[in-house]
Amino acid sequence: MDGPVEGAAVLVERDGAVAVVTLNRPERRNALDGKTKAELRGALEDVAADAAVRAVLLTGAGGAFCAGQDLAEHAAALREDAAHAFDTVEQDYAPVVRLLATMDKPVVAGVNGTCVGAGLALALACDLRVFAEDAVLGTAFSAIGLTCDSGLSATLTRSVGEARARELVLLAEPFNAQQAVAWGISGRVVPRDEVGAAGRALAARLAAGPTAAYAESKRLIAAAWGRPLDATLAAEGQAQARLGLTADHAGAVEAFLAKRKPAFEGH
Repeated sequence: MDGPVEGAAVLVERDGAVAVVTLNRPERRNALDGKTKAELRGALEDVAADAAVRAVLLTGAGGAFCAGQDLAEHAAALREDAAHAFDTVEQDYAPVVRLLATMDKPVVAGVNGTCVGAGLALALACDLRVFAEDAVLGTAFSAIGLTCDSGLSATLTRSVGEARARELVLLAEPFNAQQAVAWGISGRVVPRDEVGAAGRALAARLAAGPTAAYAESKRLIAAAWGRPLDATLAAEGQAQARLGLTADHAGAVEAFLAKRKPAFEGH
């Protein structure tokens, strides 16, 4: 991957087998305008397709992770053509969330500060999270007369349960990282200045692991909600059969028998 482009709203850095994707509008708390959404989608498409990338860290520059939609841009879109102001939900937000949730490699969110609205949805679309201990989180949507988008109605409900999700969405009150973890939004809570290092370390640990198995696990977990037991058992059996043919599995079994640490290559 090339180095950062001057004026880029999204930065991509390679750190070994980890791709660090950074929202880069710190002066706007990394709010998502059209340029940022387009660059984020492109960056995620690139790292998802790059076989040399085995794990991804998504984070924000400065003191925020992501403040959600850029409301100045949104207000202009409403004034210009309210009927099409929300085309961005399908055109931009949905593809980004789909990439985070379904790419065949683990994604870590390094939540280094403010994380609200679509920003919270991005964090929940990732597989694992590291929170700054002073991060402020919130759904925010109903505070401006809107409902959830970017998958938040599903990911938040699955994390905290329906009753808590209703409270967080309808009241739109901010909450902190400690509350998030206590309520079921899994994540590690660290001092703000340690989020970057902790996120990179977690992503590097995943990158060194059985990434083919991680990909199968992501698909199984995502599909588990509402799927009949027999269908789940069948899907698990098929996934295990595919993984049984990988060099990672064969090597790990031999390593276990030889009492040595396995080396995973992702195939």
